[in-house]
Amino acid sequence: MTPAERRTATAISAELARLVRYDDESIVHEAWIRQRYDGGFAASYAPARSAAVRTAWHEAGHAVAALAVGARFSSASIRAGGASSGRVHSIRGGGELGFVIDAAGQVAERLQRWTLPSGEDELRAWLASWRGDGGDARRFRTGIRERFGGDEAAAWRYAVRLLTPLRPRIRDLARGMLVHPSHLPYAVAAAVAGFADGDGSPTVTIPPTAAGPPDGRGT
Repeated sequence: MTPAERRTATAISAELARLVRYDDESIVHEAWIRQRYDGGFAASYAPARSAAVRTAWHEAGHAVAALAVGARFSSASIRAGGASSGRVHSIRGGGELGFVIDAAGQVAERLQRWTLPSGEDELRAWLASWRGDGGDARRFRTGIRERFGGDEAAAWRYAVRLLTPLRPRIRDLARGMLVHPSHLPYAVAAAVAGFADGDGSPTVTIPPTAAGPPDGRGT
């Protein structure tokens, strides 16, 4: 981490400590609200706030999953533009667990409000509807073949089992992205999410493919 990155991470941590009692929508930096409103991505400030929060959780999910499985990326951003409302840039690595990174945006959005599909039928119906999503859905389906063949539900449950214990880290990074008016470089994102090493090594216990119960709230 460079000195400038360390100062940024320290400033974000101090701001999050100051705003610890505020909910996510209350801490969205004005830059993200105005950028969405002025750019025509939201009709007013209220939906702009909500959109920024949803995007922050989504992108924080991707970033924390990458950090957890030992992948690297250049930066994480919630700047809206074109067909994208945010992005984790230049993800590299992850190997056969790359599909977890692809699923992590959607998993994180549902972990925010504990709205994960609660049963097999609900899960399979949602997976059948999941298309596009900036290429995440396509990459997920391609990436699961080595471990799961075509069993999308099993692969999703695996990602949920890995990511649910990381919800506090996803939340910290999402809030860090919301209070900071610019992108977060890899080292800063890693520090804000509590991955101080940021050395590219897996930092969570990887569950066996077949272990664990079906996904659901709080699993």
